[in-house]
Amino acid sequence: YPMPSRKKPAGRAENIAQFCGAWMSSIADFVVYPAIDLRNGDVVRLRRGDPEQQTTYSSDPRASAERWLAAGAEWLHVVSLDGAFGEASEANEKALIKVLETGAKVQFGGGLRSLDAIEHVLDLGVSRVVLGTAAVTQPEVVDAALMMFSPEQVAVGVDARGEMVYVKGWREGSAYTITELGERLQLQGVRRVIFTDINRDGVGSGLNIATTVKVAEQMGLRVIASGGVHSDADVLAAREAGLDGVIVGRSLYEGTIDLARLLADIMEYSN
Repeated sequence: YPMPSRKKPAGRAENIAQFCGAWMSSIADFVVYPAIDLRNGDVVRLRRGDPEQQTTYSSDPRASAERWLAAGAEWLHVVSLDGAFGEASEANEKALIKVLETGAKVQFGGGLRSLDAIEHVLDLGVSRVVLGTAAVTQPEVVDAALMMFSPEQVAVGVDARGEMVYVKGWREGSAYTITELGERLQLQGVRRVIFTDINRDGVGSGLNIATTVKVAEQMGLRVIASGGVHSDADVLAAREAGLDGVIVGRSLYEGTIDLARLLADIMEYSN
């Protein structure tokens, strides 16, 4: 992918300065995103992204959305797993529409690999799209989306095992390291990244804070942490580290995090 010559990637020192400069505002703007992962219209969680290790929590995605909104959430992170795996799913679109009917702000990803697909879900009422595979394999889709929509409406999912970025529902490795992809995204004008440590996702082993902060420093972008959240301490550590937010999934559905209490604690620490 040819990178524009008029703008050089920021150096590490500059990226760290950008990250530290945004630290205070990040603390104030920190967002907890309850996750609603959809498979054939049901609310599920996968262990490390493996479709053979699925737990189904609900057949009523709207009820799940209303539950998290009642607890104080403002944003929801909704993913079409079927879309991420490259499979069509009318059931997931119907489920997304039901979630949107609650009035929640929705960050949505999974299978958005064309400008038409992005435009379609934004027209449905999605507040922000998350591009994963397309951002890695079709950088021109990111360019077009950033030209057509606000950078606040377009985020990129960076999903990694070790240093390498994975695509297509985490089934295939890419040619990019985290750092290489981050440099390209920064050049393209991306502002926000969702970083997932695949090996921790859905297993409740705790966030990989050190690596996530390193990613934020290297990229000089806002980073939402994902993968492995187990307790309030994980979320509060992400906030104190100056990250943009955190996505919380299995720990909410299995009760190791009480969302209302967590959000109250965050509010108390903010005052």
